[in-house]
Amino acid sequence: MKEYTEEFLRQIDVHELLPQQEPFVMIGRLIHFDEVRTVAETTIAADNIFVDNGFFSASGLIENVAQTCAARIGFVNKYMLNNGIQIGVIGAVRKLVINSLPAVGQTITTTVEIISEVFGMTLAKATVTCEGEELLSTEIKISVREG
Repeated sequence: MKEYTEEFLRQIDVHELLPQQEPFVMIGRLIHFDEVRTVAETTIAADNIFVDNGFFSASGLIENVAQTCAARIGFVNKYMLNNGIQIGVIGAVRKLVINSLPAVGQTITTTVEIISEVFGMTLAKATVTCEGEELLSTEIKISVREG
């Protein structure tokens, strides 16, 4: 597998990788991609639809994880397979632990590690951190619609 530098990844417009469009884009930029792990950074904006009373909500964190998975799938399709964007659906969220919520202006780092991929289903372990603190951990299953 080709190695992708952080500099290259940071220059990609995530809108090219996701089926979602504004105001429903919950990730900022990719900073790491390899066979198993994808990492995205996102700075929480005050006008984000998932911000409530100055904090990014639990629903926003879960959507951020799902979109990091979607960006991974979009990256593979665009940069490795030369295919278009595919629509994914959350199949399950398991072992969800939310320790705290990030405030507006903070930057979160979302790491998705692939456990398995089979028949259009991806099972991943995900963590969201901010300033060295783990905000969320979960397992997420994403189903990708073909065509």
